[in-house]
Amino acid sequence: MKKYTYTESKDTRSGFGAGLLEAGKQNENVVALCADLIGSLKMNDFIKEFPERFFQIGIAEANMMGIAAGLTIGGKVPFTGTFANFSTGRVYDQIRQSIAYSDKNVKIAASHAGLTLGEDGATHQILEDIGLMKMLPGMTVINPCDFNQTKAATIAAAKFEGPVYLRFGRPVVPNFTPADQEFVIGKAILLNEGTDVTIIATGHLVWEAIQAGEKLAELGISAEIINIHTIKPLDEEAILKSVAKTKCVVTAEEHNRLGGLGDSVAQVLAKELPSPQEYVAVNDSFGESGTPAQLMEKYGLNADAIVAAAQKVIKRK
Repeated sequence: MKKYTYTESKDTRSGFGAGLLEAGKQNENVVALCADLIGSLKMNDFIKEFPERFFQIGIAEANMMGIAAGLTIGGKVPFTGTFANFSTGRVYDQIRQSIAYSDKNVKIAASHAGLTLGEDGATHQILEDIGLMKMLPGMTVINPCDFNQTKAATIAAAKFEGPVYLRFGRPVVPNFTPADQEFVIGKAILLNEGTDVTIIATGHLVWEAIQAGEKLAELGISAEIINIHTIKPLDEEAILKSVAKTKCVVTAEEHNRLGGLGDSVAQVLAKELPSPQEYVAVNDSFGESGTPAQLMEKYGLNADAIVAAAQKVIKRK
């Protein structure tokens, strides 16, 4: 089992802020819009550097999506910023009609995704957003795992032509991927080679998958661990190559088990390589108030849950 270490924990939303600033330096057409959550989206540095390229829309998320779509007509590369719940559920019609259907080059930056929004509770947590966005034709869906990867993903999204949904979070998590990494949209990252079970994780669950792999190794189980940062387009080749070897898979995500990464993997396997699969995800429910750690524990989104799922799926081979 390959060892992964980190020297600091940082929030992925700060990775977005750092990536947005760098993207702005690289391309003068990059602009930012926000729905009254500048601090939460860590947009302050971009605003300080490029005040004329920032638009404060206020609490008018639907209007923000329409303005962003319009800005692309003049060659701008707009990033919209608000919580994931308000970036998707509140404005789905505007995204569908004005951005996805029209194939506009808008980057939807969605912070505070999943349960780890924490104490704000179910009305602000969204566990359906990956499903909502991946079903839109032409929409690219990215869910990076730490600060460095979120920064790299933001820069890559700015260079990518087409609508992008970029999902990240509020809590501090281990920052373990390389600072100088190359982020390739649609390309999975093999974190550890194994022979007994494939663990495919995304977002905050990637570090938990690594911890699970170490625990499984102590039990004599060899886990292959894959970081899927791009859920659409999905790296089907990487998934099929791994599961052909291990003969079973566990998917792990901070999302409803319906419509997320797990279902995307299941579709690939059902078509090409039917195999036993277990989901580590929220079991079709809303969230609730609590600390991120408490919620991840209660809803079974941690290393121990991945270990249990791996042991269960291996028995089904």
